[in-house]
Amino acid sequence: MIVQEQEKDEQRGATEFMYGEDSNGIPWQRLGSGLGLSMISAFLFAAAFPPYNLWPLIFFGLAPMIFSQHRLMPEKFSGVAYGIGVGGFFGLYFMGMFGNGPWFMQALPLSIALIAGAASSRDRRFHQRTNYRWFLLQGPLVWVGIELIRGVIPTVGTWGFAAYALYSQPWLIQPVSIFGIYGMSFLILVVNYALALGVIALYDHRWGSQKKQTLITSSVYRKSFLGAGITALAWLILSLVLFIAPFSGQGATVRAAAVQPALKVQTWAGVEEIIELTREAADRGAELVVWHEGALPFDPREENPEAFQELASELDIHLVIGYGLETEPGYRNEALILTPEGEFLGPYGKDHPVAWSGEKSLTRGPHRAYPTSLGRLGMIICYDLDFTDSIREVALDGARLVAVPSLDWPAIAAKHYTHLVFRAVENRTAVIKADIAYDSALIGPKGRILASEVSPEAEREILLAEVPLGPQQTWVRHLGDWFGWLCLAGMIAVLGSYPFQT
Repeated sequence: MIVQEQEKDEQRGATEFMYGEDSNGIPWQRLGSGLGLSMISAFLFAAAFPPYNLWPLIFFGLAPMIFSQHRLMPEKFSGVAYGIGVGGFFGLYFMGMFGNGPWFMQALPLSIALIAGAASSRDRRFHQRTNYRWFLLQGPLVWVGIELIRGVIPTVGTWGFAAYALYSQPWLIQPVSIFGIYGMSFLILVVNYALALGVIALYDHRWGSQKKQTLITSSVYRKSFLGAGITALAWLILSLVLFIAPFSGQGATVRAAAVQPALKVQTWAGVEEIIELTREAADRGAELVVWHEGALPFDPREENPEAFQELASELDIHLVIGYGLETEPGYRNEALILTPEGEFLGPYGKDHPVAWSGEKSLTRGPHRAYPTSLGRLGMIICYDLDFTDSIREVALDGARLVAVPSLDWPAIAAKHYTHLVFRAVENRTAVIKADIAYDSALIGPKGRILASEVSPEAEREILLAEVPLGPQQTWVRHLGDWFGWLCLAGMIAVLGSYPFQT
């Protein structure tokens, strides 16, 4: 009898801690604990990305925040938990990236926190009134729906997408060629919400009877956990099959090189350095050499074209040359392909200039692939890789390899090149990123990083590898971001039902 009373006292005490309020009616203990758990989620989720690369954390890093939002925090502050967790993650993810940027980019994590907190303020009530039947879908649909919206905003793009944490795990991301990056993010969120639901159900079983609220039934939890488990297993099996299986046309390769001259500013001496690196790459067997964005301050078709034609002919290589020049109508940020026969193919104009930095791009596109003796080659430029559309349009024209001249700055080096892993898998095309100094990479059509040089310090490097050419089609190449749009429609349907919940 005494033991039973002690157990009741312990349970009552725990319940008072979780639900009790101070003399002013504000549940400070719950509020402080909930905010602490949300910040833990921010740290866990951020640690899944470079430079830490603790990628398994991406599958459960949000669980503390979700538990805090739906159980620990007072209901009227439940959205704060979500805002702190999501905003805190982006604060850590973007740390230092926009130190010299405009105020609105530096304040981006705070803006995200406020929007996320406001948008999620009614989530808890919705799930209580629907008996948690939609718990496993609502959170992922909203997250991925917002990712789709962000993915087309010029100042944000796909930065911070959950899926990018898995860039180094090609065996796990192959269904991205079917569902796109949004499918990978959706799976990550489903697993997070399933694990969080398990924690909430366990909590309800232990303390929930002491509080008048809708509890998670064992039936709801079992169905949700089973659904998440089957989805994750099906994704894993499909990914392994696609990773192992050969694709149509597999076997053709190009010995390609990205030259990284480690320049901090553009000078004529820098151009000579790039040419020296190009000769060295050709001596090592390179058939295709990619230069960085803005490598020349002029259009090589208009100024001394014979010198570049002679270089390509002498070395028997294809050159991808990035160049930029001011003209009376505006700035031209372009790239072109120069064949060993002296033919200039292109140019391609940067499709997505970095709008928040004031960058302009007079010419955009065309999104073409050009037939060469190496296969059909295409180009995009730098910030284009942070959007899914530019490279997809080039791939739709048949590109089996896409060159990506870039001009990054040190603070983004660890993360920026990783986005190309997903562009490669989405379109099953090889990609070659040649940066001025910080993050060059050669990536195969299955997302394997064949060679890379990534450092916040300027590094002089020649990256060389046998790069397999991609096949001719994928679902994403032809259907675009179909899964992301489906999630956006689901998000609108769910959020639109909030006012009708009684």
